[in-house]
Amino acid sequence: MFDREVYLTSTDVRRLDLNSEYLGVSPLQLMENAGSAVAAEIASRFKPESKILILAGPGRNGGDGMVAARHLASRGFKVNLILVGGEANIKDDIVSRNFSTLKNMSSTIQTQTVTDSTGIGEFEADVIVDGLLGVGFRGPLRQPILEAVRALNMSRGFKVSIDVPTGVDSDSGEVYGEAVKADLTVTLHAEKAGFRKAKEYLGEVKVAPIGIPPEAELYTGPGDVEVVLKARPARSKKGDYGRLLVIGGSETYSGAPALVALAALRSGTDLAYVAAPYRTAEAISSMSPNLITIKLAGEHFNQANLGQLRPYIERATTVAVGPGMGLHKESVEAFKKLLPILQQYSKPTLIDADGLKALATFKGRLGFPAVLTPHAGEFENLSGRKVPAEIEGRATEAKTLACEYGAVIILKGWVDVVSDGVKVRLNRTGNPGMTVGGTGDVLSGVVAGLMAQGVDPFQASAAGAFINGAAGDIAYKEYGPHLTPTDLLENIHKIMNSPMIHKDVRYGG
Repeated sequence: MFDREVYLTSTDVRRLDLNSEYLGVSPLQLMENAGSAVAAEIASRFKPESKILILAGPGRNGGDGMVAARHLASRGFKVNLILVGGEANIKDDIVSRNFSTLKNMSSTIQTQTVTDSTGIGEFEADVIVDGLLGVGFRGPLRQPILEAVRALNMSRGFKVSIDVPTGVDSDSGEVYGEAVKADLTVTLHAEKAGFRKAKEYLGEVKVAPIGIPPEAELYTGPGDVEVVLKARPARSKKGDYGRLLVIGGSETYSGAPALVALAALRSGTDLAYVAAPYRTAEAISSMSPNLITIKLAGEHFNQANLGQLRPYIERATTVAVGPGMGLHKESVEAFKKLLPILQQYSKPTLIDADGLKALATFKGRLGFPAVLTPHAGEFENLSGRKVPAEIEGRATEAKTLACEYGAVIILKGWVDVVSDGVKVRLNRTGNPGMTVGGTGDVLSGVVAGLMAQGVDPFQASAAGAFINGAAGDIAYKEYGPHLTPTDLLENIHKIMNSPMIHKDVRYGG
């Protein structure tokens, strides 16, 4: 049930690194373990009198090579290391620290720095280690890395690449010009997604465990937040970061759709529209000047509203439907008629609350990207099955329901379960104070807001679950069980601006 990923993307690697740090395993430890594993693999194949040349770039892949150099030297190997790109290009403190260590080992390791391609000559060594560029790099190689790759490929030594051969796109397997043709690739933690297409460059592949905790993969963490954040160029304009349409609200429930929209705005969405029956929409307008309301004709959401909504649905980048909608017969019928429109536009949609209850009356697969956010009772309505008490059983049920509806499921609870029918992620942020009504609407708003910005529904759900629970944990530190859902709104930005902050404010310490 909780199988690890077989192939990792560069996004997965970034997420795991940060989640490991959140769990207490520092980047320095991971680099130490990576370099040690590479050195051990080389030492198992070659004798200490062998001459080793390590080509290190200025990034963390180069840092792995620097650690490998130290471990090989301690095993009696003759080690030379060339820093390709220059020491001024080292921006990461842990790489800088490892390079400083090597410079202090001048009696056992010879270090050299090359800043341009003219400094690259022929490489002569029994083993040449490629620690130039790692995962995440894409595009054609630039000098002096390009010349180093050319010289490496022309050499007679046994070629070892750390994690991925330099020049190979670790996600797609594409090579944009030239790349290292390794005899051995020591890849870290798991194979990379691009390996399926880049076999001619990999040579033999050895997977090296580096101490990433299984929990870093299974549980959400700051890494899940970091990988969904988007840079905002200076020339960004209104609408670049999404438009969310919230359809819901009734004479009884006006706060629910407002909370969804406000949470989406806090998540970074540019525009949030709330479509609600006329009087409810007027009430929502008075709650916050940040909200744009669409005043629907009639006392309840009804089929006659669909024509009015169609241009907004077309314009929106994501739709959230259900919060506070009510279950009047005409609203349920309108919901049924809404689904084909969402399918027509293939509109990413989050369905919550009364939308889930309406969906349960005519079970079936959805024909558009969707997230469903049931609690245990809503889950039972959707599936006809009770939710097990234990986590593994809940995960199995969430996977099954995701397959049945063709949607991502966020099964809310003391531990949230997120599944797309294949992958499972658990979220353990949150606290007992969040039993107050409205915190689920905030969750829906964060997830829908991320989807509106173009984030994949599964990634948005995993990140949103962490953000919502972590925002609640900050509020719990101040208010205890007396928090309200609007308190969560005031903390969303803290988690998104600094995901690691939750490390110091977890519920229960």
